[in-house]
Amino acid sequence: MPEPLWAPWRLQYIEAANKPEGCIFCDLPSADPASDREHLLLHRGAHAFLMLNAFPYANGHLMVAPYQHASSLQAYPDPVLTEVMSLTRLATSLLTIACAPDGFNCGINVGRAAGAGIEQHLHWHIVPRWSGDTNFMPVLADVRVIPQSLDAAWQRLNTLLPQALKGNDAT
Repeated sequence: MPEPLWAPWRLQYIEAANKPEGCIFCDLPSADPASDREHLLLHRGAHAFLMLNAFPYANGHLMVAPYQHASSLQAYPDPVLTEVMSLTRLATSLLTIACAPDGFNCGINVGRAAGAGIEQHLHWHIVPRWSGDTNFMPVLADVRVIPQSLDAAWQRLNTLLPQALKGNDAT
């Protein structure tokens, strides 16, 4: 019999999958900034913010989301989209300093058919990648191994954020 691989943190995601209560991309940044660490927010800009993904595909998986709640690119004015790209650049700089990845997957899923988990509020994913980072776990067990806790990732990235901001024009 195969040895089980426990991933108890996934239960929260599974149980919440069909329970759309509010919008995390509206609710979390509207909370007191003193709770940013608890909510995994790393940086607040004028129109958008940067946060860790609570259910990451890889260690350091970040997301950029506008404050404006909208489900289409056409709904966002140019200053919002410009800041989203600036924060995406900041995210890649920060992850380069913190994790030294060999590359990144940066993207957006528009609509449920495209894979959007939260389709009502557009958000961009920045996923660090390393040469050879795919292994047998996703193929055989439909499991991803994330070697660092979210709190440890937040602390490391938050500590390195000022260094990453130096080389970027992001707000």
